[in-house]
Amino acid sequence: MALNFFNRTPGQSEMSFIEHLEALRWHIVRSVLAIVILAVLAFLKIDWLFEHIIMGPLKKDFLSVIGLCKLSHFLHIGDTLCLQAANVQLQTTAFGSQFISSITIACVCGFIVAFPYIFWELWRFVRPALSAREIKSTRGSIFFVTFFFLLGIAFGYFLLAPFTFSFLSNYKLGVSGMLITRPTLDDYLDNLLDILIGSGIAFQLPLISYVLTHIGLITPAFLRNYRKYAYVAILFVAAVITPSPDWMSQTIVALPLILLYEVSIRISVRVERELKRRELED
Repeated sequence: MALNFFNRTPGQSEMSFIEHLEALRWHIVRSVLAIVILAVLAFLKIDWLFEHIIMGPLKKDFLSVIGLCKLSHFLHIGDTLCLQAANVQLQTTAFGSQFISSITIACVCGFIVAFPYIFWELWRFVRPALSAREIKSTRGSIFFVTFFFLLGIAFGYFLLAPFTFSFLSNYKLGVSGMLITRPTLDDYLDNLLDILIGSGIAFQLPLISYVLTHIGLITPAFLRNYRKYAYVAILFVAAVITPSPDWMSQTIVALPLILLYEVSIRISVRVERELKRRELED
């Protein structure tokens, strides 16, 4: 993909470097403004967000916790998938912790909701540098990037977060009972945000495969050859996250990541086939 940032669109006059910086500045300003507006709206409902969204993965009546337990009974495997409640009570150690945490929650909610618009602004900045063929090949990119990002957020929130906090809060070191887990609100938010944003980025794997195949850095053969190593890494992560060592719990976590890897291979195959077809046409 040959980028030429000094052309607007075919038939229009060239833009100087300063003009490009000015254009980029306005794209950033509009994106930040969207985040701020949504963050303010979230802050107005901060109590509801905290009680029902942020604290959700710690509750025993959380949607996915109940669903997994019902699935476990439906499959006649006992309480294998039933998670122990995270028996913790969060605390703060500074006067301003709760206020700062409220701002953090509002800003993150604003960013997640505004993500489609933010990516659209980025696309508007890059689009004039693309050829007509490149624009055609990237059609639907805004939808797919947003879809996989939100899908990753949902996966992290409804599966990874309950598994992680259930395991970590119920893990005991020693048998004397002299240690008590008393996490701070900041610690909980840091872990939750790492899970959500990390999952959102991890679910971009199919799109990363598309881009890297398109520029020639990976091939379907490369992904197939390293499939077994990727599976081992995925299963290792699942084994660390899940609260019990049974295969069913690990499968619930690992299956979506394995599926994404397989989707990435299929996407790489299609891109390679399309590139070969274009070479023959040229």
